[in-house]
Amino acid sequence: QVQLVESGGGLVQAGGSLRLSCTASGRSWNGVWAWFRRAPGKEREFVAAIRWSNGVTVNTDSVKGRFTISKDNAKNTLYLQMNNLKPEDTAIYYCAVGTVLLSGAEYYDIWGQGTQVIVSS
Repeated sequence: QVQLVESGGGLVQAGGSLRLSCTASGRSWNGVWAWFRRAPGKEREFVAAIRWSNGVTVNTDSVKGRFTISKDNAKNTLYLQMNNLKPEDTAIYYCAVGTVLLSGAEYYDIWGQGTQVIVSS
């Protein structure tokens, strides 16, 4: 069974940057890895995903040009580089893995516990 552990969250001022990491333990996952987020009082939202085998990515429109999803095969780790952060990016960020490169949460089978990101204005 794959276990996912996120790290890298924290408090940052608007315009700042953070890099989130998600490391898998137990076994490797050669499918699709993704980031979701849940803002206070809102539904869980897709952020970005990457297909492990070829690096193809998809992003939600609200983060295009600011967030970059990437991976390190050797470290079995997923990253989310977040630049030009805005207060509306404040959320708990979750890593998830699945088999289909789609944005629906229902396509992802295993989830991490999340890491909190707070962006102050």
